[in-house]
Amino acid sequence: MSPELISILVLVVVFVIATTRSINMGALAFAAAFGVGTLVADLDADGIFAGFPGDLFVVLVGVTYLFAIARANGTTDWLVHAAIRLVRGRVALIPWVMFALTGALTAIGAVSPAAVAIVAPVALSFAARYGISPLLMGAMVVHGAQGGGFSPISIYGSIVNGIVEREKLPGNEVALFLASLVVNLVIAGVVFVVCGGLGLWRQGSVTDGEGSAPKGRGELRDQPRWHRTEQTTDPGTSSGATVTRPAPTATDLSTTRLTPARIATLTSLVALVIAVLAFDLDAGLSAITLAVFLSTAWPEDSKKAVGEIAWPTVLLICGVLTYVGVLDEMGTITWAGEGVGGIGVPLLAAVLLCYIGAIVSAFASSVGIMGALIPLAVPFLAQGEIGAVGMVAALAVSATVVDVSPFSTNGALVLAAAPDVDRERFFRQLMMYGGIVVAVVPAVVWLVMVVPGWG
Repeated sequence: MSPELISILVLVVVFVIATTRSINMGALAFAAAFGVGTLVADLDADGIFAGFPGDLFVVLVGVTYLFAIARANGTTDWLVHAAIRLVRGRVALIPWVMFALTGALTAIGAVSPAAVAIVAPVALSFAARYGISPLLMGAMVVHGAQGGGFSPISIYGSIVNGIVEREKLPGNEVALFLASLVVNLVIAGVVFVVCGGLGLWRQGSVTDGEGSAPKGRGELRDQPRWHRTEQTTDPGTSSGATVTRPAPTATDLSTTRLTPARIATLTSLVALVIAVLAFDLDAGLSAITLAVFLSTAWPEDSKKAVGEIAWPTVLLICGVLTYVGVLDEMGTITWAGEGVGGIGVPLLAAVLLCYIGAIVSAFASSVGIMGALIPLAVPFLAQGEIGAVGMVAALAVSATVVDVSPFSTNGALVLAAAPDVDRERFFRQLMMYGGIVVAVVPAVVWLVMVVPGWG
């Protein structure tokens, strides 16, 4: 058996073990990098660590550190309430508020599961209270998170753009962002119609925790303003267990007021966007600098933020990309790419990669599969028959749009956050919906983004 084939089989084993045994894929990938690099590729420690993504490590730590501070001082809660007040509580608009809110959170640097964990409990509580389909609300939350997930300063966007730059491929950050946003927006629109969203206009308005809804026909004045309790994933526990906490009430105005710490945090988020987009500064270093400033000014709000950095995601990404670096060092990527391109039909190879990304991501890590598949596509992209920008965008969308699957982190968070539902039935709904997305979306994005030859 050739060394290249051994290294690919080891990668498959890593994905299988991570999926079936709930072990961090990054930790497995580090072990695989050590084993394959030492025993198969005859690399020393320097050769193995050559693929360690130090720049992406800083980005992941920096943006999740800053977002953890925003969560600790209540800035994210303020954003939730502000978004609901913006539409004056209209029931039919609330799913779209949740879509936009999770999209905004991931676009400014929140890890997708973190944004879903924050918004899903509120969103699913509204769904249960006002007769909104939990599948509709859950899908809107997840697709919103993925819609904003490829902005130039987001986690996914930084990862994919970093991989593209490292592989010396043509890139277009705006095209990648818009591709994901449009695809998820279209899917959300379809789900909204199919799951009864049009009928929600008859339900009128609800009130938020601070003021009353506009008077008029259909107003739900006899309903409580908020649920008494809500379920959420506790970021302060090592297991991420689901716990029950009091929900905001009509007398709890602390989440709706702008404090100096929240004003400074919102200003920092805007400053991060300006620093990256206008001045081309490094997103990770800029985020860490802003987070340190906030921590110094408000140490009580920020003392737990370091513990809430998305360390599992950092470990996952760094481990997978380090192993990919070993594959590159030993020539596996070139060998595999030539094999895929050798089927003689580059467009067929492209759609197969999109389906591989979607299927694996529905059960495992989206960022992990992106980190593995994009480098594998490099050799046949270099032939020039397929546009690199369209191929990267198609791979990225295919690998992330399926995260509504209950086997993925986002889908599991939605399932856990739904109150007053038949969980087995809801699980089956999410699984069927995830299967439809896996079957349809890769072919559609391939047809729209790859066949015309973007980039």
